[in-house]
Amino acid sequence: MPPEKKEVRPSSRGGRARTPAFLKNERGVKNWKEASAWLEWRGIEDIECITPDQAGVARGKMMPSKKFTSNTSLALPSAVFMTTISGGYPEDGNGFHYPEDDGDLKLLPDLSTLTVVPWEEDPTAAVICDLVHQDGRSVEFTPRNVLKRVLAAYDERGLKPVVAPEIEFYLVRKNPDPDYPLTPPVGRSGRPIGGGAGYSIAGVNEFDELIDDIYHFSERQGLEIDTLIHEEGAGQLEINLRHGNPIELADQVFMFKRTIREAALKHEIYATFMAKPIQGQPGSAMHIHQSVLDKKTGKNIFSAEDGSETDAFFHFIGGMQKHVPNALVMFAPYVNSYRRLTQQASAPVNNKWGYDNRTTAFRVPRSDPAARRVENRIPSSDANPYLALAASLACGLVGMNNKIKAEPPVLTTANADEIDLPRGLLEAVGLFEDDTELGAILGKSFAATYTAIKRAEFETFMEVISPWEREYLLLNV
Repeated sequence: MPPEKKEVRPSSRGGRARTPAFLKNERGVKNWKEASAWLEWRGIEDIECITPDQAGVARGKMMPSKKFTSNTSLALPSAVFMTTISGGYPEDGNGFHYPEDDGDLKLLPDLSTLTVVPWEEDPTAAVICDLVHQDGRSVEFTPRNVLKRVLAAYDERGLKPVVAPEIEFYLVRKNPDPDYPLTPPVGRSGRPIGGGAGYSIAGVNEFDELIDDIYHFSERQGLEIDTLIHEEGAGQLEINLRHGNPIELADQVFMFKRTIREAALKHEIYATFMAKPIQGQPGSAMHIHQSVLDKKTGKNIFSAEDGSETDAFFHFIGGMQKHVPNALVMFAPYVNSYRRLTQQASAPVNNKWGYDNRTTAFRVPRSDPAARRVENRIPSSDANPYLALAASLACGLVGMNNKIKAEPPVLTTANADEIDLPRGLLEAVGLFEDDTELGAILGKSFAATYTAIKRAEFETFMEVISPWEREYLLLNV
């Protein structure tokens, strides 16, 4: 925090001038002049200029704050956004072509995201950046730009989406050797955490000091947590964020993941956003609540003046039902993701919808008409938040554009028999490639790049021999 003597300063008239309000902002400034003052007021020494890659991993550069504010040109190789989660690169083909020159992409800091990095010992700040080509054109295949492209399509129709993500994750013991299964951590009671602690306050209290750090780190960065609960899994927690602009919420999820991991490491445990980290335990989701406002009136277009549901509401759901199965690779991006999507569980394998029905893929929570929304329960917590939001909103927009009729709501259990979703990564990639309407909204360059990466990741996974194979095949076949 800044020293007390900087709260006020002498004015030219001999009085004491108040500190400008923007200096006290925990998150964001309006321009470079404010950025320089904000950094100086806090004594910031280093800046992390970061941007999410296709996996949602923070990539970028660190530099002294004086260099950051001196009109320095920032760039990253384009290959950074064509890399698999294991650090490899896909082969050319199916519309994807690796750039021969591996040219640089320019980083453009979004100063509205400027914030401190509270876990660093030296005074450090971070800013999220967009990517443009050297001539200033937006880079179509980078995740933040993909979401902006979808929002622009809404804007053309005079619409403004509003979202609220819910992110589940596990706390686990440190696991330096990936050959060993993950295990729940030991809480303040001295015992390993067990399952079945959904909404248990005692379960949350097992990690009081860690959760205090999560709240503290979040407050220092201007990140707003709505609620925090213990989920059903052993050491599984969930954070709910307040509703708002999709870019701002995707930025918050991006920063929250970093924050939670750092807070956990401070307490000698891991935080993981794997979709299914522990066998026999529930998977982790990133549920997305969505509504759409009319830009002129600010009213929810899912509700009519009399409070009833509108055609737009049903068309949005219809688009989700038709196109979300084709976009599953953006909600379930890894082989592990499909272990979470199972029958007889609250992680859906259907494309049904219902009122307050948690067994359906698309749940309409109980609310007043102004807050009417559609919850997409399919995304895993391992999904890139920018891409998951982009895909979900794109599916709803296609539904409204094409006036796709929703099926009748399901009033009973929907996740017991039918399987409406792809059961594996390669099948999901194929469906995604074939959906030209989604590809047009998300961008052909992105679609080709993303599917090439997912195919390469699948081939890397196939090189690994699993314990199941050694147990059942080694001596039996």
